[in-house]
Amino acid sequence: MNTFQAVAVTRLYRMIADQIAGRIRAGDFPHGGRLPSERELAEQLQVSRASIREALIALEIEGYVEVRVGTGVFVTAAPTSTRPSSAVQDDIGPFDLLEARMLIEPECAALAAQQGSDAQLAAIRKAHDGMSLTDAPGLHDRQFHRAIAAACGNAALAASVAHLWDLSLASPVFSRMQDYFVNTKVWAVAHAEHQRILTAILARDPIRARHAMHAHLIGILARLREDFGDDDGSIRPDL
Repeated sequence: MNTFQAVAVTRLYRMIADQIAGRIRAGDFPHGGRLPSERELAEQLQVSRASIREALIALEIEGYVEVRVGTGVFVTAAPTSTRPSSAVQDDIGPFDLLEARMLIEPECAALAAQQGSDAQLAAIRKAHDGMSLTDAPGLHDRQFHRAIAAACGNAALAASVAHLWDLSLASPVFSRMQDYFVNTKVWAVAHAEHQRILTAILARDPIRARHAMHAHLIGILARLREDFGDDDGSIRPDL
């Protein structure tokens, strides 16, 4: 009896990473050499710079390259195994996760402004007020967004937000990207954006709450896209 082979969905950044890794193993990019700039790779592969960024981070996790802040991305000794680690292989890219959040969280903020109870709005305020820029800001950030989702009055939306955050926390690529590009200055910007979201929700203004949340998530995307490197392929030193 003929059988079908299982079909695996390969994410775009994974395909890019595999192609670059193959070139490294073939010796096209020598050990210690610098890879082409992010812009050059995007043009050659006809993909977005965001996808290139995710691929390079994945390659660093796998041991193919080293990211040197302020200098560029350099080839290290190619791993003996040609298979990527399963954690990175199955990873959903940071930009896909953020784009999914953009579809859901602005509506959660609008619904929270309309339907959230006084106790739920107090929980959102508490999560915002408790955010320290130096002591586990990521934890408070997550609590703030999940408190908004809990106040939206729709259990399915709240569960979707929680799942997207769980995927982000489990993502090696997202984690490594945050290690490089999220610092106290970035958290201060996020905190100010949170304040605008909170103000709109407390004012029971769903339109302003939706716009403020959308602007916040757009800001995260923009910061990650800008902060990885300049047009010449180097990584900015002031992150």
